[in-house]
Amino acid sequence: MSTKTNKTSESSSNALLLLITRLHFYIGLFIGPFIFVAALTGTIYVITPQLESAIYKDVLTTQSVGENKPLSQQIAAAKSQLTSNLTLFAVRPAPEQGDTTRVMFLDKEAELTGARALFIDPVTLEVKGNLPVYGTSGVLPLRTTLDFMHRQLLLGEVGRYYSELAASWLWIAALGGLFLWYKGGKKNKAEFASRTEHLRKRRRHYQVGLCLFVGLIFVSITGLTWSKWAGANIGTLRSSIGWVTPSVDRNLANDTQTIAASGEHADHLNHASHQNAPEKLPAEKFEDIDLLFDGVLKAARDAGIDANKLEIRPSSTKDKAWRVSEIDRSWPTQVDSVAVDASTMTVTSRADFATFPIVAKLIRWGIDAHMGVLFGIANQIILAIFGLSLCFMIILGYKMWWIRRPQAGSTSRPLLQAWSKLSAAQKVLTLIVTIALGLSLPVMGVSLLVFLLIDVVRWKRQ
Repeated sequence: MSTKTNKTSESSSNALLLLITRLHFYIGLFIGPFIFVAALTGTIYVITPQLESAIYKDVLTTQSVGENKPLSQQIAAAKSQLTSNLTLFAVRPAPEQGDTTRVMFLDKEAELTGARALFIDPVTLEVKGNLPVYGTSGVLPLRTTLDFMHRQLLLGEVGRYYSELAASWLWIAALGGLFLWYKGGKKNKAEFASRTEHLRKRRRHYQVGLCLFVGLIFVSITGLTWSKWAGANIGTLRSSIGWVTPSVDRNLANDTQTIAASGEHADHLNHASHQNAPEKLPAEKFEDIDLLFDGVLKAARDAGIDANKLEIRPSSTKDKAWRVSEIDRSWPTQVDSVAVDASTMTVTSRADFATFPIVAKLIRWGIDAHMGVLFGIANQIILAIFGLSLCFMIILGYKMWWIRRPQAGSTSRPLLQAWSKLSAAQKVLTLIVTIALGLSLPVMGVSLLVFLLIDVVRWKRQ
């Protein structure tokens, strides 16, 4: 009886090993090219900030020395160079002496980004450049192209499926590879691996995979947060369990509530102080919002927004507050933000990174590390080594397949055949997990169905 039980257990274990082996093979064969392209384009993206700074040096910097002109004058200088009536949506004051100010407009003609910036010398008001810009990091045309290549292969929305496909399967491939390495036992040792070229390459493939394992899980999860379908599901899950990133409330009540700003960081309570609240400006004062930027910036500075890199986003309506946000994503992270009532120049809401829940902080750091900005050049180097190593591991995988590729008239055992040999409990468990993952990661679910269709055809042939 015991012997029969052991044989059944061993048979189920072998079936599970074969199932994961075949799934890992399918991921490598069919998803490998997508992962390779994502890794390569991502690597190129993270190593180019310095190159972009050098290419656009004349636009980003100035040799002028002196006192900066008010933001209202810098905005006027930018608008004077426009050839069409564009909507001003943000201003990024010059972070330091020698930097230019970015006056940013919505522009449908700006390829890929839909936004452009006029770069203004804050001292002389000279227009230093006019370029499309993209994202919180404000990347310029070179890195914008690389970013969209990484995310969607420059194919528009349909191209996003490629990166979601890669991110959806990457973590599964990593876990499967770890399981196969663990089950390999003595086959992982150098003396065994030296027998054939296939075994040598397999051992090298495992070694690289083990070194990259944590990184594979990390870039897969953080990459999914940007994806179309899985990203939406992740956002819904975060909202349902309260893992949302705090943000300022820009809605203004008729009897505007204000927060007294004092010290380096003002209190975060939304209490009212109607008797001390400044009187609202007349409605006509909103007609020329350019004149309000300097006052809003001062109010934000007084409220503790002290980062050099920040962005001011105006509101064109009286019932919405302006938002002033710190945008320095490096370490230490500075992403505090405040809402400012431009009619009273008072802070009505704020969100300080120091008070974020730990999950929100981890998400912020994870995304910034994925983009290579959290730890500066060290972050870039680590990601570049990771990306190139991942490309190397994928190439090794294809070499392994080529060496052991099926010969004419032969075929390897299909995925479904391995699944059919699992125990009843294992079958139920794998079905539940598969359905849950397919619903959570729809692109992965659809591609898995394609795998199974291919597998059915192979099984019938066999």
